[in-house]
Amino acid sequence: MKKWMKLTATMMAAAMALTACGGSEAPADEAADGETYTIGIVQQLEHPALDAATQGFQDKLTELLGDSVTFDYQNAQGEQTNCTTIATKFVSNNVDLIMANATTALQSAAAATADIPIVGTSVTDYVTAGVIESNDAPGTNVTGASDLAPVDQQIALLLELVPDATKVGIVYCSAEPNSIFQSELAQAELDKAGVAWAEYTAADSNEIQSVVTKAVSECDVLYVPTDNTMANNTEIIKNVAVPAGVPVIAGEEGICQGCGLATLSISYYDLGVKAAEMAYEILVNGANPAEMPIEYVSDGITAKYNPEIAEALSITVPEDMVPIE
Repeated sequence: MKKWMKLTATMMAAAMALTACGGSEAPADEAADGETYTIGIVQQLEHPALDAATQGFQDKLTELLGDSVTFDYQNAQGEQTNCTTIATKFVSNNVDLIMANATTALQSAAAATADIPIVGTSVTDYVTAGVIESNDAPGTNVTGASDLAPVDQQIALLLELVPDATKVGIVYCSAEPNSIFQSELAQAELDKAGVAWAEYTAADSNEIQSVVTKAVSECDVLYVPTDNTMANNTEIIKNVAVPAGVPVIAGEEGICQGCGLATLSISYYDLGVKAAEMAYEILVNGANPAEMPIEYVSDGITAKYNPEIAEALSITVPEDMVPIE
């Protein structure tokens, strides 16, 4: 029986001892109380942000559990069928927990098992993804950390850097539900500011060039939310937007590094750390994912800019913004 489903008397005693000491993070050699854990990691694709989340997850759990934890890391290379195959393999191998990095990976894991606990990361809205009932009380075997950046502040940054913008193009992949969610938030903020906007959506990477080309011909600035398809094709966006003289405000640092002028992004490494802390509570202290609210990273949100693109567009950014290396 899965460790998170049945807390032994020994583990209960350990949890009480931890509480008495005023914290839940015991030294690694004590944390697992003799147990060993195998965690399956399914990452949707290779990308700096997702890579950082996985690294943060592994580093933190290794710190907490030491040699008591082993990871089976699998990268789906951006293919949904690969996500499904990997998740099915983890279920067959009866892993103790699945860490799902990005939305499609999470959806595939949730479809593969209703018993093994799943902790997600790099997922914007778990309800929109269709894997939980609510952010406060998931009600399923799924919980995790959200990468929802402050969209309202991102739009404020956009209007600060491009104050004369009369129309904003919101560009994303229509196959990604979390991008739709972010687009709706952006629309609401632009409506408040009285700035016109239009959506430009690509069904897949093959449509990105034509979609961005249309967007830059009709808009003064583009907003690209956190979107895996766009993140994997930033060179295409850059090669269309920069020659057209149209800046891109990005939902996360990886996209900004590839094609954006600026971003206000969370730390994906810290996001992975947050997911690891949740996994620890499930594995060691018997926490039930169904009762664990979705968590967010509120620290370390920094306004950053791409010096190369700022120079190419002749845009001067505020002195307090941090250049992306």
